Amino acid sequence: MALKNEPTAPYHSAQDALRVLETVSRHSTGVLDTEIARRTGLGPDRLTALLLMLRREGYVEQVADGAYVSGAALNRLTSAHGRDRALREKLQQTIDRLRDTVGAAIYISRYVDGEIHVTQYADGPATPAVNEWVDFRSSAHASAIGKSLLGQLDHNGRRDHLSRHKMARLTSRTITNERLLLSHLESQPPTVPVLDLQEYAIGTVCAAVPITAGSSVGCLALSLPVEHAHRLRAAADSLNRGAGPVLLSLAI
Repeated sequence: MALKNEPTAPYHSAQDALRVLETVSRHSTGVLDTEIARRTGLGPDRLTALLLMLRREGYVEQVADGAYVSGAALNRLTSAHGRDRALREKLQQTIDRLRDTVGAAIYISRYVDGEIHVTQYADGPATPAVNEWVDFRSSAHASAIGKSLLGQLDHNGRRDHLSRHKMARLTSRTITNERLLLSHLESQPPTVPVLDLQEYAIGTVCAAVPITAGSSVGCLALSLPVEHAHRLRAAADSLNRGAGPVLLSLAI
């Protein structure tokens, strides 16, 4: 499967964070931020923001003399034993926090073996998850999740998926014309969140941003009740900013 990838801001953030983590990991007794800056070439403002995020995520810790050492979360993710469970727990912590920060239900989805899978989600009484009234696997044309994942495939990959899943009309807003959908996907910039304005379900609006690590296609998405539609674009921007830690966890 060929991908149509253009690096997004979360991707660059994760790559820079990985460089910081590699530097910290090579210094078991700790390394000062000045040395991290020298070895990574990152500017002071950029490095300060990354170190703050890495401390919050538990990937680095600061010891008494101000030096940075590997944190407990990084040690769990890089351990050969129980890594899958550690990754799932770490991702859940991250999307739980995103749910509370953004004020929306949050979803992690992946495109695996030609199908869409929602692998984890975070909802709550004030942030209800969307009612999956039609299987997400057969409604890629109508959902922000599906369109974000299809948008990361090349033209043939998209055509293949649509040939296997009929583009049913789920609401009056659903795009059911394949040529029109493919045109929309082709013109969608990867750095701009994909929106679903009641195309999948009446009463719900959604947004999704790519979280592609290597050859793995994924996305981070949110849903809001339609009465909160006025918050959608701001929430999508917050989602995009919050995608870095998710992508970093997948890349470690």
